[in-house]
Parts: sequence; structure tokens; C-alpha cells
Amino acid sequence: MKQLMSTREVAQFLDVNEKMIYTLISEKELPATKITGKWLFPKHLVEQWIEANTANYPTEPTRQLPPYHGLLIIAGSNDPLLDATISYFNNRYPEHLAVFGNIGSMGGLKALQQNRCHIASSHLMQDNEKEYNFDFASETLGQMPAVVNFCLREQGVLVQRGNPKGIKSVSDLAKPDVKIINRPLGTGTRLLLDTELKKCGIAGETISGYQDLCHRHMDVGLAVLSGKIDAGPSIRPVASVLGLDFIPLRWERYDLLIAKDRFFDQGVQLLVGLLHEGDFSDLAQRFDGYDTKLSGKMVYPQG
Repeated sequence: MKQLMSTREVAQFLDVNEKMIYTLISEKELPATKITGKWLFPKHLVEQWIEANTANYPTEPTRQLPPYHGLLIIAGSNDPLLDATISYFNNRYPEHLAVFGNIGSMGGLKALQQNRCHIASSHLMQDNEKEYNFDFASETLGQMPAVVNFCLREQGVLVQRGNPKGIKSVSDLAKPDVKIINRPLGTGTRLLLDTELKKCGIAGETISGYQDLCHRHMDVGLAVLSGKIDAGPSIRPVASVLGLDFIPLRWERYDLLIAKDRFFDQGVQLLVGLLHEGDFSDLAQRFDGYDTKLSGKMVYPQG
């Protein structure tokens, strides 16, 4: 039987006086049961009550993903090559199903922390502008997951074919006759754009369309292709598919972050294994703007 505490014992356990215990029962729903006229407190439920009422709760999740049974959940940053790879995975392994939640890089890290996905896709540039994801993952998760590179890809700004507004750099986005579409906060693309604007001394809010958001790279491209938008931050592969012009900013590392206790789940291993195969390289070559030289490489922990 679970340990039961008396009113005095639970007061000592919580370091309050006994009168406060009755207030906590009525106002804060402290777990208690009344037997033969006396309050008794199951210790394990009191401990759970303390955890549930703790502010700034530590990063260890309160629930676990169920054991792997064929459903592979990926969440985070959107990418056309990842979409194509997921489709290929589902066709090649019909006894498995990979699904993707497009919630941005930070959203993916939070989903991984909360045990709502097996893999988070992310490309969050660190302050040194050399590394990606490590600091963000450590801060969000409290400990580093396994980090496998998915690909390198080229980030920049999409502009209309022929570049009629003469946009040559990020600073040109502030021209009064230029209207842009943007990506949401928490995405790596938005982080990069804001970093570049800050270097130019430009406040994003002064740019027409800065507050208007698209949640996928392809949606940014379609908005520019429509002619109603002059430019938007995105990746070269979208420009190559839609026939748009592209202003390059940098090559970036786009990674898969995997909780170490789920790394050897069958679906995770099958997906990571695909990154080493020629079929994956063939998928990447359908687009401009990808480099697969690091694909499938463990970037943390390094061997």
C-alpha cells in the first residue's frame, strides 16, 4: 500500500503549519482523503501535486511517447527535400508511417522536449554565425540530443523573375516601393533575416509586409510568384522550382535532432539510413541549393 501521511507529517513535509494544510486542501486541491474523521495524505500524490504546481518546471518531460509501433513523428522546420524524403520513406517502408508537423525550428525543439515527436528538424543559427542548433537545443532540452545532419542548404531572399525592383541585398527590402512576405518567429529563416536586418541598422517593423507571415517556404515563393509581393526570405530550392530570382545570404546546416533514448527506434534508424543512400542524393539533385556532403553525419556527439 502507498505510504499515507498524517496532517502533522504532511505539514512537516511541506514546511508549513498544520492550519495551512486545510487551506491547501480547500483552495489548492492538495490530495487528501478523510478516514474515521482524520485527514490522510497519500505521499506519492502529494509529490505529484508539488510537481504540478511548480513554476519554471525543469526540462524533463512529464509524459513519454509510446513505444515505437510504426508511426514516426517529425516536427519543426519545413523543407521541400524533407517532404520528398518523407514521401519516399512511406513508399519504401509501407509498414511504417512518417508524418511531419510544420511548427518551425523552435516549435520542433519544444515538441521534442515535451515528447510529442521522435525527431525535430531545425536550422537555428547561433550568435557566432558558425554553428547551428546546439545552444538552442541545450537550453530548451536541458541536455543535448543526438544531432544528425539532414543537408546543407542555401538561404537567401526570393524576388520576382527579372528582379524588377532591383533588390541586391537585405538593405534594399527597406525601399519604400518594396513589399515583402515574412516567416513566423521561431523559424530559423526569420532568425537569419532579423540578424541581417540588425547588421544593416534596419528595424523590421519599418518594412512593408514584415508582419505578414507564410508558414512554408513554398508559400513564400508562391506569394512572390503571384506578383503581389516583391520579396521574401526563403531557400534557393524554392526559387529553382518556381523560376524565381534569388539573392543568396549563406549556406546553412539543417539538422535532425533526436532524443537519445529514441535514437535506435526502428523508424528513426530507417530514416537516418536513407540519408546515406544514392536515392536520397538523387532526390536532392532535383533542386538547386542543396548539398548532401554531410547528410547522415552525426554532428553531435562527434565521433
